[in-house]
Amino acid sequence: MAKVLVLYYSSYGHIETMAHAVAEGARAAGATVDVKRVPETVPEAVTKSAHFKLDQTAPVAAVADLEQYDAIIVGTGTRFGRMSSQMAAFFDQAGGLWARGALNGKVGGAFTSTGTQHGGQETTLFSIITNLMHFGMIIVGLPYSYQGQMSTAEIVGGAPYGASTIAGGDGSRQPSQIDLDGARFQGELIARTAAKLFG
Repeated sequence: MAKVLVLYYSSYGHIETMAHAVAEGARAAGATVDVKRVPETVPEAVTKSAHFKLDQTAPVAAVADLEQYDAIIVGTGTRFGRMSSQMAAFFDQAGGLWARGALNGKVGGAFTSTGTQHGGQETTLFSIITNLMHFGMIIVGLPYSYQGQMSTAEIVGGAPYGASTIAGGDGSRQPSQIDLDGARFQGELIARTAAKLFG
């Protein structure tokens, strides 16, 4: 049975929702799954004035947690076409894991959210994937076997590089059923891949 970590950062709850969908998919594949978030680096006064979603139930991860898992699926919103500074700061502290090769051969994946359809989803996914590859991880995306991402009947997230959603410029759009199904699909695929490698 694979052990999977869904690691996320979410300012307004969109990625938090996607993270739990990813976890559902991984559990459907028989994996043991933990959902954790990275520490907030924005001052509390700013998070309150900007109306961040502060009541998230996932425990805060420590860098040392990472090597306990067979697969790590990382999600964060887009910040100007790249991962959030909170997620980057977390990985910046993992040099010791990198030096020991502690994550070599583990399975990794990425998911994200943007305000607009063309707001940097793919570049953000690549910014996450780049980090994971530097740690020696094997990347699993969201293949076109998940056909929901090809829909033109409505606005949808999703890319071959990972699940995604579109929040809208004011954050009012929540992940759609197609977006959540894509997250579940990717979570299940990553868990099945990890089980084949480590089972």
